[in-house]
Amino acid sequence: MLMGKIVATMKIFPEDIIIGTEELKEAIGKAIPEGSSLYRVDEEPIAFGLVALIAHIMVPETSGDELDKVEEAIRKVKGVSEVEILLLRRI
Repeated sequence: MLMGKIVATMKIFPEDIIIGTEELKEAIGKAIPEGSSLYRVDEEPIAFGLVALIAHIMVPETSGDELDKVEEAIRKVKGVSEVEILLLRRI
């Protein structure tokens, strides 16, 4: 059976402005569970020097809990304050 992929677009807020976006991107890429992958990361200025990351993550379309695992893994990354799913699309 051929499985599809889902691209999840997530907005990731850092805890503080002193957290470097490059270090946060690297830590998020390493934290994502096997089978999923970080496709692209954009930066979005919020206010007063705070920059959110807009991460596009490819997730296998399986039983449905893969996305939850990815979100939970990102929340556990040191320096991440909040994660918000903006968009899901099947490819």
